Amino acid sequence: MPAKSTPRAAAPVRAAEFRRRLLRWFRGHGRDLPWRRTRDPYHVLVAEFMLQQTQVSRVEAYYHRFLERYPTLQALARAESGMVREAWSGLGYYRRADHLHRLARVVLEDHGGTIPSEPEHLVRLPGVGRYTAGAVASFAYERATPAIDTNVARVIRRAFHPRLGARATERRLWATGAALVRGRDGPAAWAFNQAIMELGALVCTARVARCGECPVRTACATGSKRAGVTLSAAKGP
Repeated sequence: MPAKSTPRAAAPVRAAEFRRRLLRWFRGHGRDLPWRRTRDPYHVLVAEFMLQQTQVSRVEAYYHRFLERYPTLQALARAESGMVREAWSGLGYYRRADHLHRLARVVLEDHGGTIPSEPEHLVRLPGVGRYTAGAVASFAYERATPAIDTNVARVIRRAFHPRLGARATERRLWATGAALVRGRDGPAAWAFNQAIMELGALVCTARVARCGECPVRTACATGSKRAGVTLSAAKGP
């Protein structure tokens, strides 16, 4: 299906401080996850499919095992469906394995075995939604494109659109995400998207926003309010 266009929006107030503080925190606190050590598009894609609706700790136990069995997209494309499902056994949601298998065959047949690098092409592949397309473009190809999953959406909503709360539209969140990462192709795009995702997973969680320990609280509308600091008066580091 065609990718949705992301409206162009101005960078939010204190976006530069938000990025600076976030990246500094991520350098010291980001988890050493196996899929963060690679830019191989196939390996990144496998990780993203596994991470759909599955906790990181569970995926870590299966990621290497699956790649040992199917180390390349070509190897996966040539495999039998039943064998792919067997390699996926234990992760659940087997439709993800079916989609990944179909994707490998489509890429081999229609793209010469090369996974596309642009979100608008990635989103047309089996099992790839808007987030996964952005994640592969950013984490494999270091494109300056937003990758907004549940964690990132929560951070953006609390930091920049607190008055909208849960009513913040998908369109608004993606526009803000695009503005935050715009013009940062390369390692900076990779690091920012990984960092904001990590913040949502570890600090700005669904159950509780740990504003007291959040590294971006002075650049966050919600965090600064809880800390008794106005955005206009907050000082940089």
